[in-house]
Amino acid sequence: MTLAIIKHWSTYRNSHALRIERVSFNTYMIVPTMNRRPPTIVCYICGREYGTKSIAIHEPQCLKKWHNENNLLPKELRRPEPIKPEVRTINAKGFYDLKALNEAAWTSAQSLLIPCHICGRTFLPDRLIVHQRSCKPKFAK
Repeated sequence: MTLAIIKHWSTYRNSHALRIERVSFNTYMIVPTMNRRPPTIVCYICGREYGTKSIAIHEPQCLKKWHNENNLLPKELRRPEPIKPEVRTINAKGFYDLKALNEAAWTSAQSLLIPCHICGRTFLPDRLIVHQRSCKPKFAK
């Protein structure tokens, strides 16, 4: 990483990705800053990421949507209700282990996918019906 030494910091002061540090009386150094993403939690039903505050709002709505969509499917494609994975989210230091929680939620969301009996690709149940209309078996050449 290259750091630039500048004499006049006024041209850089509005940059959000840079931090200006004073080196001497009239010399400044530009230091790139690391922008951290806010922590997110993966939904165990749909597999999307949500903020730590909004996941509590999203999960009941997502589960209700899942029930509505599951009831519209043919009987052979209906799935049992997804179960929220039980993961010990607080580690020994008292911090939440978001990585383990997100991995368990992602695995849970992926387990809801159904493989196509022709090509083996996995889909959500409502998308599998659409896919199977156009899926053709591959013949050996």
